[in-house]
Amino acid sequence: MVKINFKSDFVKNVVTLMTGTTIAQAIPIAISPILTRIYTPEDFGVLALFISISGIFGSIATARYELAIMLPEKDEEAINITALGISISFLLSLFLLLAVIVFHPYLVLLIGNPKISTWLYFIPIIVFVIGVYNALYYFNTRKKYFKNMAGANITKSIVLTALQLSVRFVKGGALGLITGHIASYVTAVFYFYKRIKRDFNVREIISVDVMQKMASRYIKFPKFSLWATLANTLSSNLLEIFISTVYSIATLGFYSLSNRVLGLPSALLGDAMGKVFFQKATEEKQQTGKAITTFKSTLKYLIIIGLPAYTILFFIVEDAFAFIFGEQWRIAGVYSKYLVFFFFVRFVMGPLSIINSIFEKQQISLMWQSGLLILVLILFLVASVFDFSIFQFLTAFTIVSSIYYFIMIPVLYYIAKGAKWKK
Repeated sequence: MVKINFKSDFVKNVVTLMTGTTIAQAIPIAISPILTRIYTPEDFGVLALFISISGIFGSIATARYELAIMLPEKDEEAINITALGISISFLLSLFLLLAVIVFHPYLVLLIGNPKISTWLYFIPIIVFVIGVYNALYYFNTRKKYFKNMAGANITKSIVLTALQLSVRFVKGGALGLITGHIASYVTAVFYFYKRIKRDFNVREIISVDVMQKMASRYIKFPKFSLWATLANTLSSNLLEIFISTVYSIATLGFYSLSNRVLGLPSALLGDAMGKVFFQKATEEKQQTGKAITTFKSTLKYLIIIGLPAYTILFFIVEDAFAFIFGEQWRIAGVYSKYLVFFFFVRFVMGPLSIINSIFEKQQISLMWQSGLLILVLILFLVASVFDFSIFQFLTAFTIVSSIYYFIMIPVLYYIAKGAKWKK
């Protein structure tokens, strides 16, 4: 019988983060039945499209240098990597702003949905904020500020829900949904920075010379991890853009709610386990040259928790959607039944995939994510040519993606053992 050591630092840190994340998730979940009754599926579709577009650029805003924040032995070097990532985010946001101003009509035409037109100007803002958020989040993880991270998550959710509820009664459309999304990230950024500033004299520590040195030392992250992350983000976010373009913005609204509910186990627990796994596996690797013990224990916990959770979801999700969110959202519950197995596989794989960054095997991550993107693009093509219904498309997506994710598990296990791969 498998036993979990509830007194271990790993479990304690996971519980700390999970508690904050659970409360943070519980707040928007609690008001979701209200939101689904005051906003339309089209409004949620616009929000999903905005998040997808900004997510593509936000995921690479720091050139993935935030992953290197965990690795140096000295905190001073880690702070300079954090500053490096934020600087890159600022430059990328300026470039995006210029691109939106110059090519705005063409971008709206390319996306194929005029409702996103005004919100394109806000993409550079949220991309910069996401970049800062990611950099500061990883530094908080490095310093084990797990209570602070939990507090930031809760505050972020309070701001999100307050604006989404209040703005809707002032003005219709997706305004409240999107402004709440942006403001919540801004709030969390200030929360993270306040904690770091209390322990470090940031202005004296940050140095252009050190930033350049760190940029060169961890060049593999922008060289390989950036493209791997971009491929991964494209494969998921292009899915939402594809659904919006080929089917409808309302269909995307239904899918986005399904995606949010099925992602709850990952949001509540998977993300917390991933952050703690990153910290613990990095420590084990520094001490032994391997991370296999942490890898195996994390894999065990993920399966033990994820399998029953997603099994239950499969049987109750359709009726649950209709009861909680309103009968018009039942179709989102039907979508969920087609996707539930894929989300279970992703729940297990997500936290473990960080092992590539810990062992600086970004080439492997790049190859795997590129392959996933190619598979998804092929699926888009096949679905378009053969005129797949949304249900046929979701079924094919689940089968193809789940098999591909499963293939990566033994590869990650091999890397965690400290195996020597050719560079």
